[in-house]
Amino acid sequence: MILDEICAHKREELAHRKRCVPLDHLKEQIERARRPRDFREALRMSGISLIAEIKRASPVKGVLQNEMAPADLARMYEQGGARAISVLTDERYFQGSLEDLIAVHQATVLPCLRKEFIMEEYQVYESRAAEADAILLIVRILSNEQLADYIRLADELGMACLVETHTAEEIERALHAGADIIGINNRDLSTFETRLATTLELRRHVPDGHALVSESGIQTRDHVRMLEEAGVDAILVGEALLTSKSIVEKIRELLGK
Repeated sequence: MILDEICAHKREELAHRKRCVPLDHLKEQIERARRPRDFREALRMSGISLIAEIKRASPVKGVLQNEMAPADLARMYEQGGARAISVLTDERYFQGSLEDLIAVHQATVLPCLRKEFIMEEYQVYESRAAEADAILLIVRILSNEQLADYIRLADELGMACLVETHTAEEIERALHAGADIIGINNRDLSTFETRLATTLELRRHVPDGHALVSESGIQTRDHVRMLEEAGVDAILVGEALLTSKSIVEKIRELLGK
């Protein structure tokens, strides 16, 4: 299973990163970091919000975008009308990096989400040291205690958490841990099968007052309209933008502008 492989490698990678950059050094960087931007507010603005993703590659699709620098992509996303940007920082499987996140944050005024397989507290500090405004937490790879602890720590550091789920049971766990931004991933991380209906089926499990984000498989204006009518606050879109002929026009098409 690809997710198990990614997590196993991430543990090895983390051991190396912690030796290279001690936690005390990250905390010093955080002291100098700029104030976080409001990710949650960006999702709750009028109309459906677009979180545009910068993803160089994926384990399934291979290389998606290698011609344009992340900072240039970020500026195009902002120009098109995105309200936040997600940056894949996993290096081995997605060809990303923390440097991509830093470059994107410097190139735009939009709040930036670090999309990563966060498995340890160290990565929460690492994210804020790189000036992330929000982090992704995947319920499937974390214990209940870890979820609650990382949400609490992120809040203390001024970051929001997009807590990713794929089942009703995972939504319940996320809510119990204190999540107020729930992501429903339409892609099954075991099989990588993608069903947009997953969001529609699970929507009722997310209480009013919580921001709801639909992730993966969103390709057309009809998809976006259907999700908006179902009460979804935001969509996370990467591949449809990165593989389009005109990124700005594709964003405007999705948002009906």
